[in-house]
Amino acid sequence: MAERRMFAKTIIDSDAFLDMPTSARLLYYDLGMRADDDGFVNSPKKIIRMTGASDDDLSVLIAKKFIIPFENGIVVIKHWRIHNYIRKDTYNETAYKEEKAMLILDENKSYKLVENERIQPVDEPSTQVRIGKVSIGKDRLELDNNIPASEEKSSTASAKASKHKHGEYKNVLLKDEELQKLQKEYQNWEELIKYLDEYIEMKGYKAKSHYLCIKKWVVDAVKRQNGNSNNRAKEAFLNE
Repeated sequence: MAERRMFAKTIIDSDAFLDMPTSARLLYYDLGMRADDDGFVNSPKKIIRMTGASDDDLSVLIAKKFIIPFENGIVVIKHWRIHNYIRKDTYNETAYKEEKAMLILDENKSYKLVENERIQPVDEPSTQVRIGKVSIGKDRLELDNNIPASEEKSSTASAKASKHKHGEYKNVLLKDEELQKLQKEYQNWEELIKYLDEYIEMKGYKAKSHYLCIKKWVVDAVKRQNGNSNNRAKEAFLNE
């Protein structure tokens, strides 16, 4: 993790930020200083105790939408991509890939939890985003590749049409070549698809590419799940 962090004046000079209590603003700075290279903080409660802040300060930051909380207690700095530019050669991706996969970027490069929106997914490291550059999207593709917007839409529709549904609940969409790659690379490819299929069914999770989801975080999630199952089985055997 880097020793230096930056804070954009557009955020910390805003009325929304300055209207918060001083203790909440100071907690925000401390969370930002201890965040990983993607803006995730795994111990906000510890930082509250270290800095003399309170749970109310954390609640204010959440209510004012300066941080985004997850069910496991981890938080992420909402405007991290606006605050910080990290060089490629020093960037270390967050360990919390499952939580990262739940985020999207809005047009201002702020994090948002995936709900019913479909915006740019957070599948590129923060080294690829810098204030002032043209965002990666329809306009960027049209500028860089001279692809008319109408052709891009047609290409996108064609790509979606070539995907097939997989899993018991038919939630996982994969192209034939993507399925073949999974079958070749992972012996437990059926288990991986089953995990993502059930996860989508339970939580309404949305993502642009289910293939990338499996590669980026489902594989690790299944490993952790199986590891926990093996430990429980071992404990049960020893207690017999």
